[in-house]
Amino acid sequence: MSALLDGDLSEASGLARVSLTEYFVTDSARWLWQFRLDQMAADPGRARWMVRQAVVGDKGLVVGHAGFHGPPDDVGMVEIGYSVAPDFRRQGYARSALIELLRRAAAETAVTTVRATISPDNVASLATISGFGFVEVGEQWDEEDGRELVFEVPAHRVPPA
Repeated sequence: MSALLDGDLSEASGLARVSLTEYFVTDSARWLWQFRLDQMAADPGRARWMVRQAVVGDKGLVVGHAGFHGPPDDVGMVEIGYSVAPDFRRQGYARSALIELLRRAAAETAVTTVRATISPDNVASLATISGFGFVEVGEQWDEEDGRELVFEVPAHRVPPA
């Protein structure tokens, strides 16, 4: 993440052992890397819950990134996040990332609830979570993204393949 924050795709790709694209050094991506690095500096135990590359196939095609916003909170809730690079959208990769995140959450005994927060204007992401049992439970204001709808689903609901 530090190499990506510095805009060094070559170094970041070497460390990750996959070929990362310019998508990983956009302004919004750099904001995310800084935010996650700050979180991990404050609590290194959070690292295993943070964002990872979304890699597809034997050749290691990196289509985006996905992960949790942090470890489960006091009531067992984790929030998910995923993003697919523009060249790879509308091909099912966000759905695949969501399935993997839900499976990982279901495998963790400390996780009881999975949350997704989505802008009401993000039709693609709203469609991605439909069919997975997410229920709208409210809304919130995010300093970075503005108004978001809050959805939750019980973590024990392992999604279909």
